[in-house]
Amino acid sequence: MDHARVRYLEAKRTVDDRALNRRVRERLLEALPPDPEIVEFAAGTGVTVPRLLEWGVTHGRYWGVDQDADLVAYAGRQRAADLRDAGYAVTRTGDGFRVGSDDALSVSFTAGDALACERTGADLVVAQAFADLVSLEDLLDALERTLAPGSVAYLPITFDGGTLFQPDHPADDRVERAYHDSIAARPGRDPRAGRHLLDRFRTADGRLLAAGASDWVVRPVDGGYPADERYFLECILDFVADALADRPVDGVGDWLETRREQLAAGELTYVAHQYDLLYAV
Repeated sequence: MDHARVRYLEAKRTVDDRALNRRVRERLLEALPPDPEIVEFAAGTGVTVPRLLEWGVTHGRYWGVDQDADLVAYAGRQRAADLRDAGYAVTRTGDGFRVGSDDALSVSFTAGDALACERTGADLVVAQAFADLVSLEDLLDALERTLAPGSVAYLPITFDGGTLFQPDHPADDRVERAYHDSIAARPGRDPRAGRHLLDRFRTADGRLLAAGASDWVVRPVDGGYPADERYFLECILDFVADALADRPVDGVGDWLETRREQLAAGELTYVAHQYDLLYAV
């Protein structure tokens, strides 16, 4: 198992929790039937499951798919244990676990390609922090295949081309521009996926039910960071460093050294601009 990736996904959980747009979430809950069929693309460590329960989605069927089989195994094991520790009645089933009584929320995770998902008739598809990682055309096709008529796609934490660090550094603009260019150069990647999805949904056959900002904001508090968010920021800086390793950016070496020193001193603030989108087919 890639323990660093698991730790990163778990570390960003508190960052996501702060970022998720409440108005979009409330509109999502209004759109769901009492016993929804839910599919999650790129389910990761399965943190959507406890969120759904916290939001009052306590019945129905959840099926999460992720291409990483190790993550799938971790999600099924860890989320069941966490929910049991939180006081939920958790019962193992043949392909996952159930939270509550026989007619409560059934949960399973499967390894596979989310964009080749063969599930159909879903009331909800969740794709968190995913739309900027894949071809929008492929994603929209997968949503159309998976969702039942009148159902909804919830696309929270969709990146939209804003990466900010504080305090100011002379190389900030160059680093941000080169970082976004490096993302755009990868097949299927889109550093402006949020605005492009807004535009696509505006002209599509369905209806955009809600949209709102869901910016990541990580800042020091009393010289430290909440939960495991220092590690989260270490990973973000590593992502930038890896992306720019082969790109000649004036001042990037000093920029990275300064940012890592600021992180160690509990002085670094990070913001990423993102959208939460809710679309009905």
